[in-house]
Amino acid sequence: MTQHTHATDALALVDNDIDNVIEPEFKPQRTRKLAFGIFALVLLLVALGATAYWFLIASRYVSTDNAYTAVELAAVSPAVDGIVQTITVVDTQSVKAGDILVILDDTDARLALAQAEAELGQAERRVRGYYANGEGLAAQVSSREAVQRQVAAQLAVARADLERATLDYQRRQALANSGSVSGEELSNARTLLATAKANLAAAEAAQAQSKADRLSVVGSKKANAAQTEHTTVDNHPEVALARAKRDRARIDLQRTIIRAPSDGVIARRQVQLGQRVQIGAALMSIVPQHEMHVDANFKEGELKQVQLGQTVEVIADRYGHDVVYHGVVSGLAGGTGSAFAMIPAQNATGNWIKVVQRLPVRITLNPDELAEQPLQVGLSMQVTIDTQSKSGRDPVTAMNPTR
Repeated sequence: MTQHTHATDALALVDNDIDNVIEPEFKPQRTRKLAFGIFALVLLLVALGATAYWFLIASRYVSTDNAYTAVELAAVSPAVDGIVQTITVVDTQSVKAGDILVILDDTDARLALAQAEAELGQAERRVRGYYANGEGLAAQVSSREAVQRQVAAQLAVARADLERATLDYQRRQALANSGSVSGEELSNARTLLATAKANLAAAEAAQAQSKADRLSVVGSKKANAAQTEHTTVDNHPEVALARAKRDRARIDLQRTIIRAPSDGVIARRQVQLGQRVQIGAALMSIVPQHEMHVDANFKEGELKQVQLGQTVEVIADRYGHDVVYHGVVSGLAGGTGSAFAMIPAQNATGNWIKVVQRLPVRITLNPDELAEQPLQVGLSMQVTIDTQSKSGRDPVTAMNPTR
């Protein structure tokens, strides 16, 4: 029994020694296999994750942080000359459309309005005179026609007198040869004949004069009628011109008060009190924050699937990721920034190197979100476009689906 126990212990000791020799050789192999399996599993998961990210996110969205806010500034300039009398705003001040910004001295404008009103009154009186002259000239034409008829009758009488005087002179001349008529009677007959001829000549001259007078009055009547034909005092061209000058002077007077053309914030105020400003001079600018948009500069290779109407998420560096603006793609620029540079790039050289260009994409933002979180011009933005969103929609509708 004791010998058997010793033999068993010896055998166990041998087996233990064999395991101690074999174990160190096979343990590293199993560890490497396990590590390789884990690594392969991790690679597989990463590949699956990358594939899922590409199909679900990366292939759908394009983004850039090369984006900045922009807006169409509203320029404030005078429509009339004048001296600045009052300035009611300063830079950074918020204004509403119609608010008074600058008041010009209106002395000259008031005088010009008074002069224009006086000229309008003169024009109205002058045109009323045209209509009155028309009636007077019509009466003169009738009078000249009556005179012409009277002269025609006198001419007929003068002709008859000449005929009678001619016959009387001829009879007396024939009797004078026989001694039946004295020389005095013949002389009187000759005188009457000469008088009849003179009277006829005077009647003919009077007839010509009366005809000329009538034609002169008729011409004056026609000229006057041309000035009043198809018109009244109110719509006569002279009155209309004077009224337009009066209205212009009145508008110029109103324009001495310069008002804000839109809501926004005052920027770049250049006008000073007492300054004499000319028409069109730049006084200040208004930034309409409610019309702010984003110009996002995307690489040309990123625009393959970008279309108008696609939805966009925008983050402003000013507010951080806590504030997300929503908008739509509303336009693509007509060229890259370098194409419109003052000195465009010239690539026709032997050392030409291709440079990836960026094209500005206009993003219209939701006005309700802009009202809650206003933006200023030139802020840095992060833009992400969903290229699989429905395109071709109206930007305002796409920007706010609830409308």
